[in-house]
Amino acid sequence: MTYDLFIGDRTFSSWSLRGWLMLEKFKLPYRTHMVGLYSGTMGADLAPLAPATLVPVLRCPDGTVVGETLAMAETLAERHPDAGMWPEDPAARATARWLCAAMTSGFGALRGSCPMQLQHVNKGFAVTDAVRSDLDRVEALWTHAMNNAPLRGQWLFGAYSLADVFYAPVAARIVGYDLPVSDAARRYCETTIGDPAFRAWRAEGLKTTYDPFPYDLGTDTAPWPDDARR
Repeated sequence: MTYDLFIGDRTFSSWSLRGWLMLEKFKLPYRTHMVGLYSGTMGADLAPLAPATLVPVLRCPDGTVVGETLAMAETLAERHPDAGMWPEDPAARATARWLCAAMTSGFGALRGSCPMQLQHVNKGFAVTDAVRSDLDRVEALWTHAMNNAPLRGQWLFGAYSLADVFYAPVAARIVGYDLPVSDAARRYCETTIGDPAFRAWRAEGLKTTYDPFPYDLGTDTAPWPDDARR
């Protein structure tokens, strides 16, 4: 019984990354299918999955089609209760759901000003007040989760959960734009981008080259941390 996951370009599609991590990190069987996010075929590629119009899209083994990552997360957690996708502790589980909902509905300035890109680190990005406000809110939520988690560990709730799935692209933005955050938040971002699953996703995305490169800010760049260590 295998899931089919329809995704966009790995270097840029933050929502696709979330959908993929749900399946990859919790060891659920799946196949990936690329949708033409930049090639102009997106509408045709998604037509068989109507009414879905955005990536990612999940097709369940029984043929059920699910769009929107929060719905995908709840669907997978419901179908695989033993996978440990949400924290086991009820209070932590409620908080994790809160963080995921906040991610899907908020941080518009951060998401709009800093589109996810996993190729390099943009240096000298001018942080606006709105982006700074979003970063402060992200840090407040991360700190609340870590301080109140019943388990201690490197992830938001000790053990890896769907909350870490949802904030992986946020961590990538903080790294990719060299955004100012606390040392604790920076460590969490480094943990996220250093995770083997995240690194595998990025490596696959780098196999595709772009000319011109989307989201080129025209500023100086530095190597992505993994590349700089080689």
